[in-house]
Amino acid sequence: MLLGSVLVLLVLGGAGPASAHAALGSTDPEDGAVLGRAPAHVTLTFSESVGLRDDSFRVLDPGGHRLHTGEAGRAEGRSDTARVALPGKLGEGTYTVAWRVVSADSHPVSGAFTFSVGKPSQAAVPVDSGPTEDPLTATLHKIARYLSYLAAALLIGAAAFVALCRPPDPAPLRRPLVAAWWTLLVATLALLVLRAPYEAGTGPSAALDPAALRDTLTTRPGALLLTRLGLLLPVALYFARAARAVRVDRVDRGDRRRGGRPLAAAVGVVLAVGLALTWAAGEHASAGIQVPVAMTSSVLHLLATAVWFGGLVALLVTLRAPRPSPDPAGVVARFSRTAFAAVTVLVVTGVYQSWRGLGSWQALTGSTYGRLLLAKVVLVAVLLAAAAVSRRWTAALVTAPVAVREPDRVPERIPQPAGGPPPETPKPPPPPDPDADPGPDTDPGPGTGPGDDGPGPALRRGLYRSVLVEAVVAAVVLGVTTVLTATPPGRSAEEAARAAVPAGGVLPASVTTIPFEVGASGRGTVQITLDPGRTGDNAVQAVVFGPDGSLAAVPELRLSFTLPDKDLGPIEAELVDRGGYWSANTVTLPLPGTWTMKATVRVSEVDQVSETRRIRVER
Repeated sequence: MLLGSVLVLLVLGGAGPASAHAALGSTDPEDGAVLGRAPAHVTLTFSESVGLRDDSFRVLDPGGHRLHTGEAGRAEGRSDTARVALPGKLGEGTYTVAWRVVSADSHPVSGAFTFSVGKPSQAAVPVDSGPTEDPLTATLHKIARYLSYLAAALLIGAAAFVALCRPPDPAPLRRPLVAAWWTLLVATLALLVLRAPYEAGTGPSAALDPAALRDTLTTRPGALLLTRLGLLLPVALYFARAARAVRVDRVDRGDRRRGGRPLAAAVGVVLAVGLALTWAAGEHASAGIQVPVAMTSSVLHLLATAVWFGGLVALLVTLRAPRPSPDPAGVVARFSRTAFAAVTVLVVTGVYQSWRGLGSWQALTGSTYGRLLLAKVVLVAVLLAAAAVSRRWTAALVTAPVAVREPDRVPERIPQPAGGPPPETPKPPPPPDPDADPGPDTDPGPGTGPGDDGPGPALRRGLYRSVLVEAVVAAVVLGVTTVLTATPPGRSAEEAARAAVPAGGVLPASVTTIPFEVGASGRGTVQITLDPGRTGDNAVQAVVFGPDGSLAAVPELRLSFTLPDKDLGPIEAELVDRGGYWSANTVTLPLPGTWTMKATVRVSEVDQVSETRRIRVER
């Protein structure tokens, strides 16, 4: 099953997946643009809807001083945009825009870019996107997220173990359930108060700000955490009522209470689904394509994880109980079937979510998300190997004779006539034959020998050790999953890398500066921006600067592209004078490779100069 899931994952990895973790698609003004006049707004467009903060924009003037801007809003009411109004009069020079928003999957993303009015500053302010994350806040946030996953898995899984595996005495599970409930409560409160500093990239002391907490409660992540807290109260009441029902059943084994069990089970399922939704609605499944299917898959994945991992812990507690269960084989067999169903759901939903998040074959090894996913697959393989060993111990315990697997069971009393039968003289056991084959039923199994207490307890101890290994590996898998949910999926990382720019400018393949001679007056330059600088349709913007660095008006500017290796071109860019700069809406470069870009500048009615540069166009 694991091998099949990996093969399906690799085959489907090349399909078009969803994008989570918002990636910046475009900016207006464009990064590195030189404008003839100041813009009225700065607009960002992302790959998915984003949440805005009070400090989503910081605009710095050429001297590095922060400008007073309007409140961050939307462009044309679109949730995948962020816009801020600029002051009415901007002086000449280079301006820096630092931005920070929250993607639909609740993770903050940030960046920065520059644009110039008139001409670039001689010494532009270094691009600073502001704080990315505070190490202490990030560490506390990750710990709280892991503990919340762990506690929810134990809470839901232990309850499912009681309902599906029907241990005769569930009393030993009460303490783990209470511990899990309190852990989930404390972890959720920690996530709620840490939300504001986590989004802002500041230290944990900012969590004490009441205004920040109030703002958090108005955001979707804050509302989901508040919903989770609200669900914990009915969960506690549900467990309290279930505990009373168990005590009544132990006193009265009749059918008096059995009529309410289907309703109680339905309520438990609703509460479990509600808790799982508070995670699914705030993570990768909530953004990108096929959101309803992805949300359903995420909820099923979380519930299956809880049933398996929480059930393992509940089984350990049951096997370790001071008073052994009178029917360990039945409980273990029922859990084995339940765990197999949970693993099946995990594999199916895991393959779908991996297909949705990877983006490409290369992302398996070329992205952090892919490498974490491979590590998780390896750990799951170890986990399934341990589960296979546990199933062998389970089979041995189930097929063992009753006297072996349940040595503490009291024999049933058989009514005898008055006086009873005459006492029988016990027969001495026959001497052991050293050459005889003990057979499968008399094999004491691991852990038995001189001084041991028989094969029954030995079978339980062997199963206990195997299940303990499963639980430890499952806890590690849960930790990797926690990191995975906070990591941009492969497709998002690729989109972000394409949109990312080095400090102070755009990608080298997108901007080219070509100097040219202006007769006796000196040397001028033409700055050409090719956006996005890849195959397909590109927008072209060109600005001509005179010998003194100021904008220069020229009668004509022509631009052409040639790909010598393929004997392709020249492809002319139809540049239009926009009053201070030249632009063409579209020039199509059909193939990747090293293109020759030729710029022809007419400096007077009779004089012109042509210069060429080689640029790299990627696919």
